Amino acid sequence: MELSLSPLGLGCAQLGNLYHAISDETAAATVRRAWDEGIRYFDTAPHYGLGLSEIRLGAALRSYPREEYVLSTKVGRVLEPNPDGAGELDDQGFAVPAAYKRRWDFSRDGVLRSFEDSLTRLRLDRVDVVYVHDPDDHFDEALRGAFPALRELREQGVIGAFGAGMNQTRLPAEFVRRTDLDILLVAGRYTLLDQPALDELFPLCAERGVTVVVGGAFNGGILATAEPGRVYDYAEAPPELVERARRIAEICARHGVELPEAALALPMAHPAVASVVVGAHDPEQVGVNARRARAVVPPELWTELVDAGLLRADVVIAEGVS
Repeated sequence: MELSLSPLGLGCAQLGNLYHAISDETAAATVRRAWDEGIRYFDTAPHYGLGLSEIRLGAALRSYPREEYVLSTKVGRVLEPNPDGAGELDDQGFAVPAAYKRRWDFSRDGVLRSFEDSLTRLRLDRVDVVYVHDPDDHFDEALRGAFPALRELREQGVIGAFGAGMNQTRLPAEFVRRTDLDILLVAGRYTLLDQPALDELFPLCAERGVTVVVGGAFNGGILATAEPGRVYDYAEAPPELVERARRIAEICARHGVELPEAALALPMAHPAVASVVVGAHDPEQVGVNARRARAVVPPELWTELVDAGLLRADVVIAEGVS
């Protein structure tokens, strides 16, 4: 399937009340703002808010023509009723009642069940992309169960494409070699602070014709503000990394560019990357990220970062690309 992804996508973990609760109205307004900003790619997962993200995203997108957007969800965590969770909150970062519990399952049956449940929550009869979600500790099961099951769904036409969504580069490269997946969602591994995707994964995807989506461009928060934050990949950033981000921010400022603008421009300029997915808690945050994504970053900025030893010399930058 030829995937047509908008350069900027909306990551919908926040629609599942990531870190703090938002209202249904705010969730719907966030999707509307994304649409108004030209975003046509939306990524969700059962994991996000124990299904709440899928429910909210499906409801919000019903106002728009189905053929005009691309929607992806994920498999690998089956949601099961959790009667013992009454009165408790989810313990994995989402401000939702613990009415369900997640069970890792990358078997064929688990994938088919998870996908059917997602269709029910989304109120759709097909999904454009399905990712195998975080199979880091389940490589063999994913290879034997999840990927063949998704291939069947692709052949049946109920999904358009399948792939993997992960926060590393080694196993995704193995999946590219051993399966006929169409797409990868690579989170946090091609950023201003970390570029291991250049070593093997991006060249391999280019060779095999695999579409790449980049997530985690802000590395969990440290690159999300003009003054570097203190969170890196969901944990407290070590002081040396904060200092490195601060030096990058200083060079950005000399070129009239904010740190998060450069953080988005880097992956968006790479020819292997079809879309960069960024989350948002409200419509205003969508607008800010859309403005950042449109910012023009001068080539001299990248040259200075490379010369200062703050960026790999083999990053691919297209002149004039924002």
